[in-house]
Amino acid sequence: MRADTTKGAVGTMTTRSRPGGGRPDPGLDAIMSERRQLINIAYRLLGSLAEAEDAVQEAYARWYAMSAQQQETIESPGAWLTTVTSRICLNLLGSARARRETYAGEWIPEPLPDRTEWSTGRPGGTAVDPADRVTLDESVNLAFLVVLESMTPAERVAFILHDVFCHSFAEVAEIVGRTPGACRQLASSARRRIRASQPSATPAAQRAGIVRDFKRAWEAKDINALIGLLDPDATAIADGGGLATTFPHPIEGGEQIAHAWVEIARRRPGDMTFLERTVNGQPGLVARQDGVTVTVFAFDVAGDRIKHIWVVRNPEKLRHWTGPRSRRPTGQPDAATAHVRPAR
Repeated sequence: MRADTTKGAVGTMTTRSRPGGGRPDPGLDAIMSERRQLINIAYRLLGSLAEAEDAVQEAYARWYAMSAQQQETIESPGAWLTTVTSRICLNLLGSARARRETYAGEWIPEPLPDRTEWSTGRPGGTAVDPADRVTLDESVNLAFLVVLESMTPAERVAFILHDVFCHSFAEVAEIVGRTPGACRQLASSARRRIRASQPSATPAAQRAGIVRDFKRAWEAKDINALIGLLDPDATAIADGGGLATTFPHPIEGGEQIAHAWVEIARRRPGDMTFLERTVNGQPGLVARQDGVTVTVFAFDVAGDRIKHIWVVRNPEKLRHWTGPRSRRPTGQPDAATAHVRPAR
């Protein structure tokens, strides 16, 4: 499993001013070309694009806090930025566990749209710098990121940096403060977790077809068809973050999920549409109301059945799914999973 590690081309370097210093900085383009790589690493480590952007911003702040003489002693600014960003993420992972214990309801990694759906997530924004996008491959699908959440911070960093981004264990050791041998063991342990949780791969076209059939059965309120598409031991988990109403606890069992989704369909407002969209590089669905994405549904397909459904309604995690149109006030229910109770 390898992420796209191609870094932005430096091209012709232009002379710019150092932030806050007014001195020419011919290497600024080269430094900033690392941004996409750093965002890709940080998102996989943290599962949150907002936190990833903050971590990368902090790494750049530390770079520009150094004098020109200090910067000149660093042989590879890119490697330095990667090390600093990864250490920041390692520290954040340690504190994230404590924060998520007080999180309102279930926590699901932030879902990412396909590039054709991407927005800045900022008021009035319409487009985003391609360098800020995360490369969507198998190392960012929701099922993979959920497994990463079960790892220790050191396991997660060792695995992502070595197995996904091809850094040596010597480089990883410098970041996590362990020996290269210990980092090898961390990555091996993480690998076993991944293998144990990942079923045999289902072809992409088959996954898309199953999600499409699920959407049709859902809209038709065909409970038998839904049950047939769901694994008997399937689970559905929703994340509203205390900012949007949704079912508070995981729903377990294909039949129970089917009943819950039929209830969602019955409460669907007339101006709500369910659309097929790519979620973290995989077939998924979104609910839109008045042109605003209010819910994202991600699926884990094993064989010919849906094994897991992740429902993200926290508006803070959907900021890249909604274009420049005005957003729905946070906390306002939209009937897509609002007030749904698991069938008993």
